[in-house]
Amino acid sequence: MDQSFLLMLSNLLHLHNHLDPTSSLLSDTYSPSSSSAASPASLLTSTSAAPLLFFTIASVLSYLAASRSSSSSSSATTPSSPPSAANSEFSVAAFRALSTERIWAMEAPLRDAQWRSSYGLSYPVFTTVVDKLKPYIAQSNLSLPSDYAVAMVLSRLTHGLSAKTLAARYSLEPYLISKITNMVTRLLATKLYREFIKIPVSRRRLVETTQAFEELTSLPNMCGAIDATPIKIRHVPAEANPSAYRCREGFPAVLLQVVADHKKIFWDVCVKAPGGFDDSTHLRESVLYNRLISEDIVWDKVLNVRGHHVRSYIVGDGGFPLLSFLLTPFTWNRTGTPAQNQFDEALMKGRKMVEEAIGLLKGRWKILQDMNVGLDHAPQTIVACCVLHNLCQIAREPEPELWKEPEESGPAPRVLEGEKSFYYRGQTLRQALADDLYQRLSR
Repeated sequence: MDQSFLLMLSNLLHLHNHLDPTSSLLSDTYSPSSSSAASPASLLTSTSAAPLLFFTIASVLSYLAASRSSSSSSSATTPSSPPSAANSEFSVAAFRALSTERIWAMEAPLRDAQWRSSYGLSYPVFTTVVDKLKPYIAQSNLSLPSDYAVAMVLSRLTHGLSAKTLAARYSLEPYLISKITNMVTRLLATKLYREFIKIPVSRRRLVETTQAFEELTSLPNMCGAIDATPIKIRHVPAEANPSAYRCREGFPAVLLQVVADHKKIFWDVCVKAPGGFDDSTHLRESVLYNRLISEDIVWDKVLNVRGHHVRSYIVGDGGFPLLSFLLTPFTWNRTGTPAQNQFDEALMKGRKMVEEAIGLLKGRWKILQDMNVGLDHAPQTIVACCVLHNLCQIAREPEPELWKEPEESGPAPRVLEGEKSFYYRGQTLRQALADDLYQRLSR
């Protein structure tokens, strides 16, 4: 019998005797001078209700005291241990509770704001990505759930986290984080590229794009704007010639070239050149350039402007060569004729779409501000972010704060021998468009 229980019972009975002497239970079998204690059975044989009440109270108090004593003893003898990964807010269990239990209890705006904060996407767009990647992830025999793996990679892309930081957060080894990142970005860059990054060759889309650009710029038949941006990388292996990767801003980088439409959606992406290349060289290395120069891509919307047949074209800054399918400004400092200056201003309104698209890309996926993946995996990571950017634009996700690019200026690129006919044709078309614009706006 617990000694604390007996002591408590004894005190209660003494108290009862003091309060009600006529029904005393402190008989000869249990007195203060007695050397032996009465048994609990003898106490329970009393016909008085009061002792039973006191006995019940004593039992409860004894149980509570014993429980508290046991708990404190256990905590004193067992060292405290950190919470297990299963209880972590980044565990599979916690993610499953969020995505399957709590998600429907939250209002959509609050739910999507929370998901954008964590993964860069609203919940519906996130589920779209997971549904499209799940069949391919299943083939890899990954031990983690597909949606959990995708969420993990998206958190890395949107916050720019390193593999080591993410490993500590998810209680996994850094090599496994890198493996999962490489798998998910490769799938995004290959399996989803053709679905979400498409040249506007269909008549319907081409008309929609050119009309939108005309409303914006007053220039007819513009179907896109091209630009290039350096993506900073942390380390270039010595065998890869680090000097070739040093961009004009002074840091090691790879060059990203994109063409965007009026909705800031990329319809072409190329990551082929080290950061030390100029925009024109990178363009000439791209598949898009070779398809256009070989006339493999022919936009069938043709307008007559002052007696000239003008097919759809893209616009770029002075770092790109002037070609019949790529029009650039006459000057970069407004030193041309009034018609030329007016054309340049209109062209720059179109170019602003690709500048803002790049700003959104780097603003959404902060890993592109300072890449912490190996050089071999940098291109696929960049393209994966471009695919995710398009998904966000198509879904009309809220636009984050733009990443600001430095201003560029420099000499116009030289014209290659094989480009001369395209260059002369571009000169003629540009001047015709400038004269037509000036005449229309001067009325």
